[in-house]
Amino acid sequence: MISELRIIKFAAGLEYDGSSYHGWQNQKLGISSIQGAVEKAISMVANHTVHVVCSGRTDAKVHSLGQVIHFTTFSIRKNISWLLGINNYLPKNISITWIKKVSKIFHARYSAVSRCYRYIIYNSITRSAIFDHRVGYVAGILNTKVMFQASQCIIGEHDFSSFRSIKCQSSTPFRKIIYINVFQVNQFIFIDIEANAFLQYMVRNIIGCLIEIGKMKKHFTWIIDVLNKKNRLFCGPTAHPSGLYLFTVKYPNFFQLPINNF
Repeated sequence: MISELRIIKFAAGLEYDGSSYHGWQNQKLGISSIQGAVEKAISMVANHTVHVVCSGRTDAKVHSLGQVIHFTTFSIRKNISWLLGINNYLPKNISITWIKKVSKIFHARYSAVSRCYRYIIYNSITRSAIFDHRVGYVAGILNTKVMFQASQCIIGEHDFSSFRSIKCQSSTPFRKIIYINVFQVNQFIFIDIEANAFLQYMVRNIIGCLIEIGKMKKHFTWIIDVLNKKNRLFCGPTAHPSGLYLFTVKYPNFFQLPINNF
């Protein structure tokens, strides 16, 4: 039996293109997941079975630039050996970007103080062949000023029942949105949303509402009505997962983890 004194806990940053995966969580045999690929690669370097815990599960076809995981091991390796070794066994669309030994109290999910997602809209008359699986495509003109105006109406702590999936298993619908920004660079529209945590499909349902408002189909105050209804039936359509990225996960400074500054 391995002594607890020999067990080492690591945190690591993770990038992935989720286009080919059925989400983060391990699936039935034969169905690809990010977690399955990462656990397999780390286990190869560690020479024993490793289970990883993430900061937040991403859905099918959702990407990440700043996912954070933790795992424990009794194998001794230099950080650079972990980094290069794990990436050697990972598929090309998943990459470990950093790795760091952390204290036993660190938990990738429960130690996080906030998460930030970025949604990218390709707003053009014609779709993009290059960015097809990495953006959400909207052909009609979007008014980013009213989208931003609407987004500011839902900042704060609220019951986000109207924006959660009917399959969401969270025990409470209350979440606190800290920050939202909407800005445009040429034909790309970026929407950043930071919150303490998110419900299943919450970001994509908010984006769906903002798109309806940006198309001028709804007044910007409509999003307040949706919020107050506390019923998913009153929400707009769910935005396509291809445009969604887990961008940054923030932790207390004393853990001294790298911060994604893209």
